[in-house]
Formats: sequence, C-alpha cells, structure tokens
Amino acid sequence: MNSKLKSAILTTFLVSAALSASSEIASARDRIKVVSSFSILSDFVQRVGGDHVDVVTIVGVDGDAHVYEPKPEDAKSMAAAQLVVVNGLAFEGWLDRLVESSGYKGPLVKASAGIKPNKINNGHDHDNDDEKHNNQAEGATKAVHDHGEFDPHAWQSAPNAQVYVKNIANALCEIDKSRCPDFRANAEGYSKDLASLHDTIKTTIGSIPKNRRTVITSHDAFGYFSSTYGVKFLAPESVSTASEASAKDVARLIKQIRKRKATALFVENISDPRLIEQISKETGLKIGGALYSDALSAKNGPASTYIDMMQHNTSLLSKAMVEQ
Repeated sequence: MNSKLKSAILTTFLVSAALSASSEIASARDRIKVVSSFSILSDFVQRVGGDHVDVVTIVGVDGDAHVYEPKPEDAKSMAAAQLVVVNGLAFEGWLDRLVESSGYKGPLVKASAGIKPNKINNGHDHDNDDEKHNNQAEGATKAVHDHGEFDPHAWQSAPNAQVYVKNIANALCEIDKSRCPDFRANAEGYSKDLASLHDTIKTTIGSIPKNRRTVITSHDAFGYFSSTYGVKFLAPESVSTASEASAKDVARLIKQIRKRKATALFVENISDPRLIEQISKETGLKIGGALYSDALSAKNGPASTYIDMMQHNTSLLSKAMVEQ
C-alpha cells in the first residue's frame, strides 16, 4: 500500500470519527433534561424517554425519600432542568423548599395525577377494632403524619404505574412535540409490559390461600399492593418512615400478629431492620427477606427496575406465605 493511499484511509477514518463524535455531542445537547424526585420515577422516565432524555435522580437507589434532605447540587440540577417529575400526594415533603431554592420555573408534573388515592386511616389505633384493621388491610393505612389525607405509594400497583407512564409521556410530548411519536410508542410498549406484570402478580398471589396472605413489613408502603392483589400488610411504623413506632404500638402489633396468624415478616431496603428483628425474636416468625418499597436497588441488585422490583417482591412474598 503506497503512502498516498494510507494517508487517504487515515483521513477518511479521522473524519468519520470526528463526525460520529460531533453527532453524539449534538444528540446529548438535544436530550431533554429531566429531574425526577426518586429512583422509581427515574426508571419510568427513562423507559418513556429513551435516548431522548437525560435523567437526574434526587433520591437515589436504596434512598428514603421520607427523610431526605436536599443538597445544593439538587437545587443546581433542578435549575438546569427542562422538566421536573414528582410523585405528588405529598410524598416529597421537601419538594416546595427545593423548588423555591432552585428558582425553577418550568413544568412540574405530578406523575400520580388521575389516580384515585387510598385514604389514610386517621389515627394510630391498633386495638381490637376489627373494622379498623380490615380497612387498613384493604388498602388504607394507619397514620396521617406528614403525608396528609392520602397514601402516596400509588406505584405499588401495576395499573397505577400505567397511569404514571401516560402522564410522563404527555409531559415529554409537551416539551418536544417532534419526538412525541417516540414517547407514545415507548409508553405503549412499556404499558403492555406492565399489564403482563399485573396479570402475573394476580395469578401468583391468587394461587395462595387467603388465610396465608397476612404479612408484616417495616412501614405502611404496600397499601396499593394490598388493595390490588389481596395481601394484608401490618406494619409497626406509619406511612412515613420518619415516624418511629412506640413500644405500645409494637406490643399491639405483636398481639395482632398472634391473633391474625401472620405468615411472613419482611424488612425493607429503606428501613432500619432492628425493629423487625425484634418482632421476629418475640413472635418466632422468620424474616423472609428485604422488600423494595420506595426505592430501587443498584444495577447489580434484584430490583434495579420497576418491573424487577415488583417481580422480586411478589416472589419473596409468595414464597414466604407458602413455606412459613
């Protein structure tokens, strides 16, 4: 090969590489800058937005949004965002302060908009009032605390997740109408996956006798899973992990566990396990593993996406309810 040919090939290669790099840089500049309040929402946004979005997550994997304290970099990320996606239903108690401090003036989308929320059972009463306990088990939860009137954990039902996805697609379409067909197609495909997930969970839980479907978790994050799929959840803490259970609450819960013959006991990835370990020791119930409630796991964990999270939780729940 002569030197002129070598030089031409090298030049062609360098020009091609430069054009490719330039294209990637331009593509990155064109992506919609989205800030989401916690990791589950980020997964929804990424699935709908695909390569057209750059997503920054405020409360990351295994993080507890109930007790989160925003950092200066969060305000900086929000100030640069074109879209902010939050849960709503008073889940992010720190949100208003962060929006104000960042100076953000763009669209703020409440992903849970349009969902009929479960009401929180006002009060912390665990006495032998069966009606109150049944209300709690069927989807209401037992304390108001800082969440107001409604349970904010609406994503714990796959049909509700479909509503989240539709709201996110609508918001992205408002930001960039030219790429709206892509957002709609992504949302439609993902919604089909969520419908399949819903059917699988219903079939799995439905195969377990109803008298085996009472479990204990760290806090009341599973009210929507309860009302959608028929598992009764009891918890020593309130809807918010910011509120600690009293000794009286724990004693009453232990009494409930023995009366209702709970079949399984679980910690949560965002909660201190010591309280559940205490209950396990006093009741003899084995801990069935860690459920993911308000946050995803890291990429190498069992719940790095929303669908993985719901499948993981369903697998742990069903196994424990059958075996214990």
